Amino acid sequence: MHDQLMERVPFAARRDFDMLPSSAEIDVQPARRSELSALTDMGNRLVPGVQITEPELERYFAFDPKSILTFSRSQKLLGAVAFLYLNSRGHDALIFDRIDLTHPDLALLASRSDGISAIYVWAIAGRGKAMGGLGNVAIHLSEPRLRSANLYAHPSSADGRNLMVTLGFEPIRSRQQDLWRYERPWNRAPLDMLASNIARSFADARH
Repeated sequence: MHDQLMERVPFAARRDFDMLPSSAEIDVQPARRSELSALTDMGNRLVPGVQITEPELERYFAFDPKSILTFSRSQKLLGAVAFLYLNSRGHDALIFDRIDLTHPDLALLASRSDGISAIYVWAIAGRGKAMGGLGNVAIHLSEPRLRSANLYAHPSSADGRNLMVTLGFEPIRSRQQDLWRYERPWNRAPLDMLASNIARSFADARH
């Protein structure tokens, strides 16, 4: 991981993904099977480094249809975001760089009846006003099954990195190179607890 990525962005320049306003203009909903061909083409064209076939995408769609969300306006498809809902094994594999993120093993993904340990932003592609629907995506990810899981991502371009910064993601130290994490607000330690831990650390250091 490059050291310059560890610089913290000034708080005023950041927003919080879970606090983004929803949009009545952009419709965000789970993808339909009939849209997979268009989504495959869009992903391969718009997301750097992505090369996936429609049968491959359908395999993950069949495993969990709610892992792919589409953005549309007036019934016109504008984009999509695909997630890997990782189980505890998958979460560890992500942190320790033991997962093939191009063709992830289904055994590392949480089934629809399993708890989700982490959410990996697999790909996001959009045209025009599609990104205005990110607040609607946040609402989807606040469902009980998804609410406790932090988000992880690899920015694949300068624009992707800027988006990660804007949404409150930060690079973390892990064996997985250039891995960024968004910690859900309800998972963060309260400020008074952080201050207490810092004070305790200084006190321990004096002894």
